[in-house]
Parts: sequence; C-alpha cells; structure tokens
Amino acid sequence: MTIRLPGVGGELRTYVPRTEPLAPTAGAPFTSRTVFSAAHVVADPYADTTPDSPAAVDWDATLAFRRHLWSHGLGVAEAMDTAQRGMGLDWAGAAELIRRSAAEAKAVGGRIACGVGTDQIAGGRRPRCGPRTRSSSPLSRSRGRRRS
Repeated sequence: MTIRLPGVGGELRTYVPRTEPLAPTAGAPFTSRTVFSAAHVVADPYADTTPDSPAAVDWDATLAFRRHLWSHGLGVAEAMDTAQRGMGLDWAGAAELIRRSAAEAKAVGGRIACGVGTDQIAGGRRPRCGPRTRSSSPLSRSRGRRRS
C-alpha cells in the first residue's frame, strides 16, 4: 500500500506505511446506543491561506470522511466547538459545513447533530431562540439553588 502526500512545494510524494492497516468493515447503525463522532474537517493542503484568513476546506475529502463514519453506523456531530470551531473554522465556514453535511446525511441516510457557538453575534446583542417560558422545576424557582 502507498499513500500520496503533498510535499512542501505542492508536489505529491509517495509514502509507504510499515504495516498494513486493519481493514474495518462497514456495519449497521448501533442499536443499543446513539453514537456521534465529532469529525474534523479536511484542510485543503494547496490553499494559500494565512492564520487570520478563513479556513480552506477540502469539501470532497471532508464529506467522504463523513460518509465513511456513517458507513460504520456512527452519527456525525457537526460544527461543534471541540472539533471544528476551536481549530479555526469561522461562522461562515461552520454554516457551510452544516449545510453540506446535512444534505449529504439526507442523501445517504446518515445521522447528524449540529451545534455552534455564538461568536458570530455582534457584541451587546442578546439572541433569542424562541419564546421564554418559566419552568416549573424547583431549580428554576430557586434561581439555581436546590430546595430541600
């Protein structure tokens, strides 16, 4: 087996692993648990970017990796802070990732959960996600302190 990797000058070089990897087989979705993978995006190795510019994503490879995860019965947790947002994906990139991954999940029958932070909201603005309701739980009535 050989793997083609990008070199410093943009050329492809051949890498030969020392041993053959395990050959996992695709399986059905889990039945006793719901499992979601916080999958990273695949960077475009040839993109001319700077640390303060938007991330350059290899969309074909990113979606292929998600299809691989779905083929093993895993769901994909998309645009989570731990996997993408903390690694340089801005709000526009996260929104595009959600759109593309959701469409791909629908096409292949994959499970997906999406979530993002609020870093795209201008300072001083308080977002509202829906009507405010007052919970009847003891915690909400006591402002977070549990009553005995």
